[in-house]
Amino acid sequence: MANVVVWSKVGCHYCKDVKNYLTEQNIVFQDIDVTDHDYLREVLQAKYGIRHVPVVEIGDIEKGKYQAVTEIGIEYLEKALLQKEEVK
Repeated sequence: MANVVVWSKVGCHYCKDVKNYLTEQNIVFQDIDVTDHDYLREVLQAKYGIRHVPVVEIGDIEKGKYQAVTEIGIEYLEKALLQKEEVK
């Protein structure tokens, strides 16, 4: 099973939508709240060249490989999750 990490902040409507979608799909995820933690936004900047949230990382812990979904829209998350399942 893929490891899913959601980078989010309080008051972000799309962040809430992403977490609700994952919960509805019974996908376990870790939430990293960047609210009032600019150093976490620096991590996003270093990794993906962006500071906005949500960012959803989908990866394989054993292989240490992650794919980031940075586009806004559940359809991008669905596509990335489907591609991850097809790789297995």
